[in-house]
Formats: sequence, C-alpha cells, structure tokens
Amino acid sequence: MADREAKSDKFMRKVLQVQEAQNRILAHIRRLERETVPLEEAQGRYLAENIAAPHPFPAFPRSGMDGYAIVAADTEKCPGGGEVWLRVVDNIPCGSVSAGAIIPGTAARIMTGAQVPEGADAVVMLEMTETREVDGVPCVGIRKPIASGANVTPVGLEVSQGETVLAAGRKLAAGDIAVLAAFGIAEVPVLRRPKVGVFATGTELLDVKEPLQPGRIRNSNSPMLQALVREAGGEPVMLGTIPDVLDLARSKLQTALETCDLVITTGGVSVGDYDIMGDLVREEAGDMLFNKIAMRPGSVTTAAVRGGKVLLALSGNPGACYVGFQLFARPAIASMQGAAELFLPEWTVILGVDYPKINNFTRFVRARLELRDGSVYAYPAAIDASSVMVTIKDSDCLIIVPPEERGLAAGAKVRAIKLL
Repeated sequence: MADREAKSDKFMRKVLQVQEAQNRILAHIRRLERETVPLEEAQGRYLAENIAAPHPFPAFPRSGMDGYAIVAADTEKCPGGGEVWLRVVDNIPCGSVSAGAIIPGTAARIMTGAQVPEGADAVVMLEMTETREVDGVPCVGIRKPIASGANVTPVGLEVSQGETVLAAGRKLAAGDIAVLAAFGIAEVPVLRRPKVGVFATGTELLDVKEPLQPGRIRNSNSPMLQALVREAGGEPVMLGTIPDVLDLARSKLQTALETCDLVITTGGVSVGDYDIMGDLVREEAGDMLFNKIAMRPGSVTTAAVRGGKVLLALSGNPGACYVGFQLFARPAIASMQGAAELFLPEWTVILGVDYPKINNFTRFVRARLELRDGSVYAYPAAIDASSVMVTIKDSDCLIIVPPEERGLAAGAKVRAIKLL
C-alpha cells in the first residue's frame, strides 16, 4: 500500500497505511537468541537452522509388503504358464537382518518394513504364492513374473543423505516432529520464545473474578491477548490492570520494558480526557513510530520504541484490539523467532452476502468462511462494531474492504486474511 500521511487532529496524529505501519514495527524487532529444546518440547517452535538428513531415508532397502524376497530373474519363465518353485532359506521379521544372501533358486519369507536381504531384488506378495515342502525343505511357488525392484523401497527414496529436510524459520508441527525423530534428532535448535508483557488501562475495568458493578466491565482484552500471544508462539507476561493514573502507568510501562521483549497495552489510546497511553507515548515523541492508521477498526493503534523495545498500544475496544494484534503484534512475535512467514495467509474468497458499509479507511471485517460447491465463501459478522466482543469467537477470517469500494455485492471476489 502507498504511504499516505496527513496531519489529522490536535493530537498531531499522522495517518499511516497498514503496510507502512507494519514495516516500521518490524524495522525495530530483533531476532532472539537460539536455544536447544528436547524433541518432545519442540512442537510450535521455530527452527533456528536448516536440518540436513544425517543419513538416507530409508537407510536400507525395505520390503513394501508381507511376502517373499526373491531374485526377479527366477520368474522369467512364468509367462508360459510354468510355475517356479524356490527354496525358502530364511524368515525375516521387522527389525531383523537376514543371516545370508539370497541366490538364484532361493527365497526368504519377509514382513512389511523389514530389510530386504542381500542378493534379492524384488518381493512377491504373499497372496501371489503357494507353499509346500519338498524333502522336508519349505518351498514357495510363483506363477507370474515379477519385475526387478517390485515392492522394494530403495535406499534414499524419500530423502538423500545431506538433503535439507526442514528449513530454518519453519514452525514445527506434528509431521516435522516425526521427521526429526526418524533422523535421531533428540535435541532441536530453535529460537527463544519472546516474553510479551500485557497490561490493560482503564478505571472501569474489573477482574474476571469480580462481580459486575454499575458502569464497569470485566477485563476481557487481557485474557484474549494472553491467548493470542501463546498462539503466536510468545510467552505472555500478565501485568494486570492499571487505573487511569499517568504516574502509575508510566512506572508499570518502564518495568515491562525492562523485563520483556515486547510490550502490548490495551486501552487509553483514543482522544478522551483519560486516555493515558496516548499521553505516555507523546512524552517522548521522538520515539513514536505512529499514532494513527488508515484502518477500521483500530485507527488509533499506536506504537513507539523505548530502550530498544517496541511498545504497541492497542485500542481498548475488543474488536479493534483483536484486529490490531493480528496485523501488528503477531508479525512482530513471529519475527523475533525467525519465522519464515511473518504474516497470516491471504485468500481470495467470494462474498456470501452484500456488504453495504462505506469507509474512508481500509476496513478489516470479522467473518466466517464456508466451503460451498467447491468454492470458499466469506460471511461478514452480523455485528462488527469495534466495541463488539462476542462475534470474535465466530470469526475465522478478516475480509479486507479497501476504501475505494463503495459497498460490495454478494458474489464479489474479496481478499481475506485467514486467521489461524
């Protein structure tokens, strides 16, 4: 998006486009130190370095089924209707290795996954054979020709030795854990999880455990941010709630910046008489990154740098707080961990119903996705106001409505940010 700045109000707010705001934050984010964690604790962590295969996989020729390991050339005379009988000289279960080589005229009973013995170049499935004893020696009969390599998984079919199997910056999922285990990597190099300080401002806020009081609301933003930080791979450091007292907020902020890698606040960034976070940021204006973004909800989202740490002040409105985290905090937390992909994926989807709202700023609309007739549709939340909290739980994407759109009709193709 183009960087369009314009002075706006008495607070000297300058309107910044979302992408430029993201870039300004990321320019001040530092990659954290690497550490090593046990394999069983590596899920959800980001790799600090490329992982190369220490050996081929599979490391030995492997039987693809239960049957008999044979020399394929022994079956060449089968097309004429003849039946080949081979002496069974070994029985190879999984985890065992044959004591000798297979030579023409012999075969070895073998189980799925077992190492194919030296000399054998094919495995014939059990259902294609019959057995009998000849002079007390077990034999197996084969009626059809078998091609060399049939039902044998060769060495290195999946991965060659030295090949990169997992790249630095990858977020480790269950399949990646399986790969690491298969190659005997019990200690995994990852980047440290960032400590993210979270506190809310507002005299009106009650703790979750407190009974409702006239004119006051429970603090739902802090628990939501705590969960979002964890989802993004960070370690939330919960710093509680601060009433609208400037000195107290200043002290709490300083402590957070000294002990955390990133600080997120919610509330106090609007233009009201008691919006103290805006006042705190303006105290050291040279450190401000931005204090107004061309977006809805959350246009008053503010960011600054203090002591080399980023302070991200999100709106106190739940909807705006949620969107602001996804757009600005999540990429910052990912960048600290060396993530290869910093931003949530964007899809092109079909708008399920009319969206008539008109805005001067880009709007990020909470919505749910639905797969219908092979196409993905997005349905905006019925109530999408910045202050609305309940529809967050029903949303799995954010529809992006550019300011030049003067209302959208059902069936229109729109971009949507897929929420994880």
